[in-house]
Amino acid sequence: MSAKEIIDELKTYASDERKKTNEWFFKTGKGGYSEYDRFMGVRVPHTRKVAKTHYKHTTLKTLDELLHHPIHEVRHCGLIILVNQYQAGNQQTVFNYYLKNIHAVNNWDLVDTTTPQIIGDYIYNNQEKLDVLLNFSQSNDLWGKRIAIVATFAFIKQGEFSPTLNIAKLLLDDSHDLIHKAVGWMLREIYKKNNEACKIFLRENYAQLPRTTLRYAIERMEENERLCYLKGKF
Repeated sequence: MSAKEIIDELKTYASDERKKTNEWFFKTGKGGYSEYDRFMGVRVPHTRKVAKTHYKHTTLKTLDELLHHPIHEVRHCGLIILVNQYQAGNQQTVFNYYLKNIHAVNNWDLVDTTTPQIIGDYIYNNQEKLDVLLNFSQSNDLWGKRIAIVATFAFIKQGEFSPTLNIAKLLLDDSHDLIHKAVGWMLREIYKKNNEACKIFLRENYAQLPRTTLRYAIERMEENERLCYLKGKF
């Protein structure tokens, strides 16, 4: 399966209406985090459908073309193909290839829908590689930092919270809203598994917590308790 054939199939699902929606939703205006990204207007379910159809017959050479493509949905399709290949058992090769091409994972949806499944899962099963996430968390790259925290979702699902809490602590002073949201999201996922572990972190780090992070983290609390946490009354 060639890259052109995959791209041509994606185009059959594209629409101008969806293109405009994506450009607005992903902040492609001047100064936006997606200012230099380009969209063709394909919905995620259709991108997933194309990826699932072709992942068994997609070579790394074809993936190179997809991941270096300027169109967002093309890169997303290539990354989802990698998720499918990883889950089919080709784990070490996919993990190494994903890291080598991490530049392609350059928007929040690309991070959120592929990083936990590949980077997070592989490192959970090979914890001597945890430094990979710590290094990402200390980079100057927005997407690298989001990769670091969102990858730990794989640990949360297995009831391990330390990697998430350690990286969350490192990112509390970050200024970007997309990091505030990602950290809050992961804290909320911990809350679902062990609400006391999340509450301890929130109490210990309350003075540093961005309001967005706090609001995301406490969404599952009962209203009275949520209001107390918003006011810092524990």
